[in-house]
Amino acid sequence: MKSLSFALVGALAAVTALAQGDAYLRWDAKQVSAIMAAAHGDGKVGSRTLLFWTGWDSRLLKTERAQNYKLRATWFTPDVVRASARWAQLRSRLSDVATQQLVDEANRAGDTVVVVDVDPNEGSGVIPTDWEAFLRPKDAPQESGRFVRGTPVDELRKVRALQPAAQRNYDYDRFWVVFPLTTDAGLPLFEATDDHAELLVRIYNREGAVAWPIPEDVRTKLSREQPRAWAASGRE
Repeated sequence: MKSLSFALVGALAAVTALAQGDAYLRWDAKQVSAIMAAAHGDGKVGSRTLLFWTGWDSRLLKTERAQNYKLRATWFTPDVVRASARWAQLRSRLSDVATQQLVDEANRAGDTVVVVDVDPNEGSGVIPTDWEAFLRPKDAPQESGRFVRGTPVDELRKVRALQPAAQRNYDYDRFWVVFPLTTDAGLPLFEATDDHAELLVRIYNREGAVAWPIPEDVRTKLSREQPRAWAASGRE
């Protein structure tokens, strides 16, 4: 009898969680596709030189290193995570509870995840291990400190709600990169006056960028977390 009671409590908790924000479970394929498409962006690493680099990088003449890199990125904001889970539900006929579990699993990855695809162009197909990714408000001055460094987490390739919807091009190496949404100073990464977010990818001494409008779901997430961030920074 006790085990049955625990089971009923667990089921009730799951239903309650769905009732709090389950509108995405009724999105149709067209809505899901539109949300996923808006999360995707293209760029090229090598389209600009790092701000601190003023000399010619002769290493780029060597054949063992690519001269530039094609860049693609998908930003898994809260709504994109939900759209990806809903897409999995439509394809695999998952229950609502199982679909919510996909969302919960993806949300445990960190504040926000960007899937980064890189394809060496004109040269070696090797991606150097010291490549870096940063997220910031678009055009924020470098000296402002308004950026965060991403951490590649290979295990996330198994998380179903963190999979781009488009068919994968295997010419690209794919990385799952986790970013915090607070800066080293403990403040929210994006402010109300910021319009766009920008992903910066650095490989050797070249950078590339992908930018997106900051969506409302990210602003909602930040508004919920902002009081805690300001308290941690010691500001009022």
